[in-house]
Amino acid sequence: MTAPGRRHPADAAVAEAAAEAYTRIVAALIRITGDWTLAEDCAQEALAQALSRWPESGVPDNPGGWLMAVARNRALDQLRRASVERRKLRELAVLALTAATGGPAPEEGEDVVDDRLRLIFTCCHPALAMEARVALTLRMICAVPTRDVARAFLVSESAMTRRLTRAKTKIADARIPYRVPSGPALAERLPGVLAVLYLLFTTGYDADGEPAFAAEAIRLARLLAGLVPGEGEPRALLALFLLQNSRRDARRDAGGDLVPLDRQDRTRWDRAAIAEATGLLRDLRHTGPYVLQARIAASHASGDADWPTVAHLYDRLAALQPNPVVELNRAVAHGYAYGPRAGLAVLAAARSGGALDGYPLALAAEADLTARAGDRTRAAGLFREAAARTHSEAERRALLARADEIT
Repeated sequence: MTAPGRRHPADAAVAEAAAEAYTRIVAALIRITGDWTLAEDCAQEALAQALSRWPESGVPDNPGGWLMAVARNRALDQLRRASVERRKLRELAVLALTAATGGPAPEEGEDVVDDRLRLIFTCCHPALAMEARVALTLRMICAVPTRDVARAFLVSESAMTRRLTRAKTKIADARIPYRVPSGPALAERLPGVLAVLYLLFTTGYDADGEPAFAAEAIRLARLLAGLVPGEGEPRALLALFLLQNSRRDARRDAGGDLVPLDRQDRTRWDRAAIAEATGLLRDLRHTGPYVLQARIAASHASGDADWPTVAHLYDRLAALQPNPVVELNRAVAHGYAYGPRAGLAVLAAARSGGALDGYPLALAAEADLTARAGDRTRAAGLFREAAARTHSEAERRALLARADEIT
């Protein structure tokens, strides 16, 4: 018997099995039943039964297979009660035969494709709004509780429940196909999937973000890279995430304040993650936007960035993805590569369209370049203006500290 307040060893086994099998179970049941809510409910019930039974009966030899069997049986019960056509029951019977070995259920007329990949492409379908894609990915693929998804989007749990329901309904009503596109369609859809994962990672990596979301983005990027091994951009995105996340522990000091990259304790960087990312990039010949971003991050992870190379990479990235944020980062890189006045010139051009007006990071970049150009009084004012505009308390403190430092 487990002592009060202590976690039973079976709980850890359930968590480990859920991390490995939950998405596969949900994805398989959606493919077979076409019912997103049923699939999610059955997977959740399987986890609940594991938490209840495993402490008494012991952890099964094949935890994922056990969860699949329980979820499958629950789905069978639900479908029988609903008098679903016999074809669906036959397909579930096929799933029952394959669950013990962990193999996928074959489908007539198509090659077997990992169900998780189908689920990723469906959740990230361009017919859904970007916010809905991210929320659905968190809930259905990452199994993040609805309340936590709601907190990330700054809405109530009931409001997020309605959003998720609307997204699932739209998938059904619009008859969005539950499949992985192939050929030219795959190349067309893949950037949208990668954009969802990128936004998910950013949501978790931001100064006040939820670290678990960044971890889930890394897990999904790793899964996607393995499922489409011939595509370079998923590998590059995984490398980018690993490189960025390798510095997470060094981003704050003992008091919780943000530490700029050039002042971080490099002994706290995750060298294993950096090595893995470097290996992913080593033989990539592709030059897509995530490859370029990952190579920029790799330069920073080396400890001493080669700024002319970083500036050149940003020049190429701006040509591929011309947008104000890329131009902002390009300005910073040019400022370090060719001097602060060169950086200010690039920043002025980027701000000419008005898209960066009032953007705290643009103000902070201008402040840093201005200070390095010698006008410390103006720079301090810009740092304070940036602090007044940011919504992050950690960023606000860091910006005010920079202002005080140069005055």
